[in-house]
Formats: sequence, C-alpha cells, structure tokens
Amino acid sequence: MQPDLVCMSWRSESIWIEFIVGSRKTSNFCWAFILFFGSLGFLLVGTSSYLGRNLISLFPSQQIVFFPQGIVMSFYGIAGFFISSYLWCTIFWNVGSGYDRFDRKEGIVCIFRWGFPGKNRRIFLRFLMKDIQSIRIEVKEGIYARRVLYMEIRGQGAVPLTRTDENLTPREIEQKAAELSYFLRVPIEVF
Repeated sequence: MQPDLVCMSWRSESIWIEFIVGSRKTSNFCWAFILFFGSLGFLLVGTSSYLGRNLISLFPSQQIVFFPQGIVMSFYGIAGFFISSYLWCTIFWNVGSGYDRFDRKEGIVCIFRWGFPGKNRRIFLRFLMKDIQSIRIEVKEGIYARRVLYMEIRGQGAVPLTRTDENLTPREIEQKAAELSYFLRVPIEVF
C-alpha cells in the first residue's frame, strides 16, 4: 500500500483511490476575500455619495456625485457581493470534491462528486472495468492551455478525470495517464 499525499491518492495492488479537491482551494479563498472587500468598498463609496457623509476617509463624498458615479459604484458593490456570496457558498459546500475509485478485484470504477445542494447534490457514477476502452489525454496549447485526462467508456462517451483548471504540466498528465492505463490495463489515446 502506498499513500501519496501530494497527489492525494491511495493505491494498492487491486484498488486505486484518488481524492479530488473541490472548491476549497487557496485561490478560491483569496478571490472570495478580494471580491468581498472590494465590493464592500464600492458599496460604501456609493452609499457615502448618496448620504453626503464620509463613510470611507480615503474618498471624500463631495468628489463623487451620486448620479451617475454613486449609482454605478453601488451597482458594482452589489454585484460583487453576489459573486462573493456565490464563491463562499461553493467553498462552504465544497462543490466538485469527491473521489475516483478503481477496483480491479471487483471490476468496477466509481466516480463520486459533491454538487450544489438539492436533489442531485451527490453525483455518483459506476462503470464496469471491462467497458473502459482507453484513457484519453486532450491537450490544447496556447494562451489558454488546457490538459484534461478522460476515461473512454464503451457506449457512454468520455468521463473527465481531472479538473479543467488543474493546470498539470505535460509530463505530469502523461505520467498520470500512463499509471492509470497500466493499472486499468487499457491503451492511451492522445488528442
């Protein structure tokens, strides 16, 4: 048995479990804080221009006229609060987290993800290993480089195994694909 904390996976001879990090990432916490405090600043400046009082000492309310600057800043503040609230909710619910479980002994593959609250909060997919045709690597280079690992299922199509924003290097995604295809005993396809 080999626990791997860097890749957040656990492997034995017959079972491979890979834990997927959801929305609780450092970047999401940073963006949520930045959006919250930025929108709070915009809203306070817009409100201070309406009230004619200095709620923020950096911006005297006499310099910002309520119509149109104050209204626009208030709108940006409210919009920022909505986006920030959305990010905080995805972090709280840990949307996108879960695991991939490959079990050679039982011949099944289980993919589990947490979604948004509601009827379909728990996303659970189960496939037979004999239905796996290949492991596919999709690489798109350029300004918005994208490297995604898929599992091709007979009659089902492709199931993504990595996040689109995971930003794996070509070497890392090739290594991950090679290890998984070796474990599952299926070929690798590159697109």
